[in-house]
Amino acid sequence: MATDDLSAPLGQGTKKKKSFKLPAAVPQAIAGALGLTVATFAGWALVMDDPLGGEPMVVVAASIVSKADTVSPKADPAGPAAAAGPAQGHRSYDGPVPGQAAAAPVPGSHSTVTIIDGSTGKRQEVSIPAPQNSRAPIEQRLLETSRHGAIPKVAPDGARASDIYARPVKAAAGKANAPRIAIVIGGLGISASATEAALSKLPGPVTLAFTPYGNDNQRHVTRARADGHEVLLQVPMEPFDYPDNDPGPQTLLVGLSADQNLDRLHWLMSRFQGYVGVTNFMGARFTSSEQALGMVLREMNKRGLLYVDDGTSARSLAGQLAGSSNLPIAKAEVALDAVPTPVSIDRALTRLEALARERGIAVGIATALPASIDRIVQWAKAAEARGFVLVPISAVAQKAKSS
Repeated sequence: MATDDLSAPLGQGTKKKKSFKLPAAVPQAIAGALGLTVATFAGWALVMDDPLGGEPMVVVAASIVSKADTVSPKADPAGPAAAAGPAQGHRSYDGPVPGQAAAAPVPGSHSTVTIIDGSTGKRQEVSIPAPQNSRAPIEQRLLETSRHGAIPKVAPDGARASDIYARPVKAAAGKANAPRIAIVIGGLGISASATEAALSKLPGPVTLAFTPYGNDNQRHVTRARADGHEVLLQVPMEPFDYPDNDPGPQTLLVGLSADQNLDRLHWLMSRFQGYVGVTNFMGARFTSSEQALGMVLREMNKRGLLYVDDGTSARSLAGQLAGSSNLPIAKAEVALDAVPTPVSIDRALTRLEALARERGIAVGIATALPASIDRIVQWAKAAEARGFVLVPISAVAQKAKSS
């Protein structure tokens, strides 16, 4: 008869399981390995003379220059707005002070890097040039430093951006007196697809106008100029229904003082470089104010730029006020894509041709819409055969007569 397990005394009649124990040699081996690792690092620290404790290092392609040769912010207007002190380590970057606005990057500018020798602690200054396109250089003599960054100026020798950055016009043989047509495409810099389409499809004589709000405007502007385009900066100005219709940050407003609008204008002008002039973005109310617009036009002339009125407001005083400033000005007469359909754009281009035949020059303006770009590309292919010369905006901008 089997024993009842429930009535059996606890701990009797059962077999004990053996517990697992590590061999004595295993903990000794682990301890030995850890000790060897610590000894290795301690020996390396004693042998190596590295006062910076092995901080990460960077290798850059640069030429060593003396401190005397280092470009100062005054000598290099495209440089940072202010320099931070060098940090302790293998490199420090001469960049903007936190909380201050940095200058817009300008091709051809360069930054300064401090290299510290790990064994001796000796510091050396190196200059790292920024990438630039040799076909579209930025003239440093045409720049000055503002609190927002580099902005255009007239060079000491009198050179002006409206002349230096202008593209030559090469009329075909026998067509020196042919009617000239300039077309401006605006709204570039915000939409990557629209900007790419304009840069890759439009012929060189078409002028490209960039907004000040794009994240990569300088690269796009450099490419545009290298491909033969003249560039304009679109300056947001107050419309009549502001703020319900808001052109964007730093818009020039009639209600602001001249100094406030001037400061905003300098911010806008510092976003990128290489433009021949500016054009208004919206601004029906602002361009109808003699005091407000007059300040802008005087500043344009002072900085060696031309002005393009986009022609959207019949109340604009740009034509009358430009004469007193001796400012080169052009006005768009036809909005090519006011109705953005292929048929309407083609009709607008036909009206532009008629004006060019009548007056000798004509200016059309459009936005970077797919239909606008495609129709203008097709029109440009046949324009020369019909007796027209497509030219950049500087070729039709004229100094207004003083009234």
